[in-house]
Amino acid sequence: MSAVSLFPVFLVGLAGSVHCAGMCGGIVGAMSVPARPAFPVPVRTVTVPTLTPAVVHVAAYNLGRIASYMAAGALAGGLAGGAAHLGLPALQSGAYVAANLMLVALGLYLMDAWRGLALLEQGGQLLWRQLAPLLRRIGPAATPGRMFAAGALWGWLPCGMVYSMLVTAMLSGSAADGAALMLAFGLGTLPMLAAIGLAGLRLRAQFQRRQVRLACGLLVLVFGLLGLWRAAGGFGMVAIGGLPQHWIDVLCAAPGAEA
Repeated sequence: MSAVSLFPVFLVGLAGSVHCAGMCGGIVGAMSVPARPAFPVPVRTVTVPTLTPAVVHVAAYNLGRIASYMAAGALAGGLAGGAAHLGLPALQSGAYVAANLMLVALGLYLMDAWRGLALLEQGGQLLWRQLAPLLRRIGPAATPGRMFAAGALWGWLPCGMVYSMLVTAMLSGSAADGAALMLAFGLGTLPMLAAIGLAGLRLRAQFQRRQVRLACGLLVLVFGLLGLWRAAGGFGMVAIGGLPQHWIDVLCAAPGAEA
């Protein structure tokens, strides 16, 4: 898998993270506030520049979250790769179409034009009900280690956007490539959730504005439509606006040109 083929996955994560802002941004912001010490901390006469607790907590949380994405991607890529080795090419072709249909659905969801993915997220609540008690046992995230654990559990929160990318991860053909694809996706969501964790609800409200959601949803929708057209053989050696075929491969959210 090339770095170029991961570019659209990163952009989908970046654009789709407006959904993250609405779904879990408030919780991320609350979890990222360091706990206050029980007793006053004496003032030191000599200070050494260090990262603030808020930055450390946000970094630890997002590291755990992205690690869970990578684990899920490795599982999806490994299982689908094993099926492909058994001689089931139709499965890979079907997964490619399904992945781009999921992107179309995600784009419409972000634009508030179709709420089908909300039903998918509700269907995944059964899994989250099993994980939620573990998150409660972690308690107040007062240390980076506990923040990492909270992020690792939160990464399994039922989310239509994550499911969309996991279907794409199935196309990678291996556990390593599936993990790399979900890493690119997670890095795309990082700026939004890191900013919300540090800046709070005011920034979250800005990202939830209708104009922002429409623009981001349209971008994801275009990726999905390009992928479906590509799967249907709609592109020859020269495509839209004179773009050569390899640029269409770059713009389509697929793990490789051969998919």
